Amino acid sequence: MVTSYFNFSVRTVIHNGSGSRTKLPELIKNLGGKRVVLFTDKGLTDAGVTEKITELFELMPGDVKLVGVFDHIVQDAKSTIINQAAKFFKENNGDALLALGGGSVLDTVKGVKWMLHNNFTDVHEHLLGNVLESWPDVQPISIPHVAVPTTAGTGAEVSPISVIYNEQVNVKVNIINPFINADMAVLDPELTIGLPPKISAFTGFDALTHAAEAYFSPQANPMTDAYALQSTRMITENITTAVHKGQSLKARANMLMASSMAISAFSLSLNAIPVHNIAHALGAKYGIPHGLANAVLLPNVMESLAPMYLPRIKGFAEALGIENISDSPELCLGQVTSYIRDLRNQVGLGSTFEEANIDLNHLKDIVTAVQSDPAGVFFRIPEEIISKVIKEVSGSEVTSK
Repeated sequence: MVTSYFNFSVRTVIHNGSGSRTKLPELIKNLGGKRVVLFTDKGLTDAGVTEKITELFELMPGDVKLVGVFDHIVQDAKSTIINQAAKFFKENNGDALLALGGGSVLDTVKGVKWMLHNNFTDVHEHLLGNVLESWPDVQPISIPHVAVPTTAGTGAEVSPISVIYNEQVNVKVNIINPFINADMAVLDPELTIGLPPKISAFTGFDALTHAAEAYFSPQANPMTDAYALQSTRMITENITTAVHKGQSLKARANMLMASSMAISAFSLSLNAIPVHNIAHALGAKYGIPHGLANAVLLPNVMESLAPMYLPRIKGFAEALGIENISDSPELCLGQVTSYIRDLRNQVGLGSTFEEANIDLNHLKDIVTAVQSDPAGVFFRIPEEIISKVIKEVSGSEVTSK
């Protein structure tokens, strides 16, 4: 029996299933929205995905109007783009937010929502470090907000966290607020069918990393375990199909649901997240996509911080579907990391950041960036561990002293 205190709340209402996007005008109307601004990126517009959403408001005339489309969002939820998007929303007299895209789009819109709610004009002034807000100090945000993910990895459509890259200080920071996540999320696997295999692979590994860091968190509890372990099962059972047979609606749908479950577990057990800690620092410094960074780092971090993982490693091995699990925690950890590496290879991802050209001559600067990253606030990774992991995954060699 668990007697220690914890709380668990999943606020976002999920609408799941093929074609569920057709409910968007009705959902926004029911939330009280009348003038919707759609936020997305150029890639989705060029691919015709944005049109699949805009046409819903054209084909179903009613009280809800689409008054603007902002498709200038780029990777890493950049602070300057958030300022521009908030300005666009005001200029179009919007009253409801509709986010369509991957994690960067979804996090950008959460940043816009936070700005609008607080009447901020420049987000940079308020994001010099992590923003940790909780109820009852903060109250529900009245702006109708619906999120439609087009990747299965970040789970940003349901998480109360927005990861934003503050370009003025060159660091990724987190806004944690129980009301910045979307009021409703629409998980329509048809919108993920065209996702390229590589992006399907590393976003899927992003979700797997969320599940792993939730399960091994010091703040894990039976409810986060339920989400973390089930999402792990669904990811391992579906990721290779989603990557190599991308037209499979079943695999795409399962990955979308697993992504939402994994981030829910992660967000509600947030504590020691060493994989994300290093991934954030490397992503900010070298522009490495977050999911790819997690995919490369996950097995190496687990091996390098073995004492953190050994007590619960058998349960995670079972969720991965590993057969003949060793009774030895140390050997079981080896089975888990080997499985993860094999799975990563099956979906076509590498084991290093060779293409990022990480310069090991600046290793001390990288260590400082990792230890300064806001993602490490609850758990400071020892310098020697960071150095070890970076050397293993960099794909580079020291060329001078």
